[in-house]
Amino acid sequence: MRLTIAPEVLEIFPETVLGVALARGVDNSRGVAALGDRLARAQKGIPERFQGVSAADHPRIALWREAYRRFGAKPKDNPSSIENLVRRALKGQTLPRINTIVDIYNAVSLEALLPAGAEDVDAIVGNVELAIAGDGEPPVKLLGEPEPRPPHAGEVIYRDGAGAICRRWNWKEADRTKLTERTRNAMVVVEGLPPVARNDVAAAIEEIARSIRAHCGGEVETAILDRGRPSLEWASPRGPREPA
Repeated sequence: MRLTIAPEVLEIFPETVLGVALARGVDNSRGVAALGDRLARAQKGIPERFQGVSAADHPRIALWREAYRRFGAKPKDNPSSIENLVRRALKGQTLPRINTIVDIYNAVSLEALLPAGAEDVDAIVGNVELAIAGDGEPPVKLLGEPEPRPPHAGEVIYRDGAGAICRRWNWKEADRTKLTERTRNAMVVVEGLPPVARNDVAAAIEEIARSIRAHCGGEVETAILDRGRPSLEWASPRGPREPA
């Protein structure tokens, strides 16, 4: 299995950085009270961190709004995952507990102010690519939506051999590859664009990996993808490796 940043994405967004964690043999069914406390603390800290600045104007959110505009999406109608989390926290909304790994990456996402998402590796078909959607992409049923819809040509998507698994870079994930309590193998991704530093992305994915090991067990490997290393290949049970 391979994860690749497509050349056409790097042509438009040459400073793309992805932090990737591959978790194998995890127990994602545990109800971890400490994670609920951590998520609550992360939410409660957002209003203080955003004093005097709107969510849309914060550098770590504004960069995604600009990226969305560049591929034709309206950030007001399609907020990035980190903007969505921050806006909910600013409104005082309590984020729901989903499952252990989702709770982990949501907490770290708020702490680091970086988008994060994950897919169930066993539901992925073939390889995964961060790519530009073309004409005639297969319809995809997104989380919380009643009917499948195809991505728009030109938008940035994650896709596998069956179609999109996340639309508009980090807007909404597909229902097909979502993490559940039955997930045993997961791929978690943290994303960065300038002015976010590569080290910030690396620190966030390492914290997610550490927390998965602590709360879900299993084995977790991490790697960083960018224009210098745009592709990552892994094979069970040895973990991620660079393609030959």
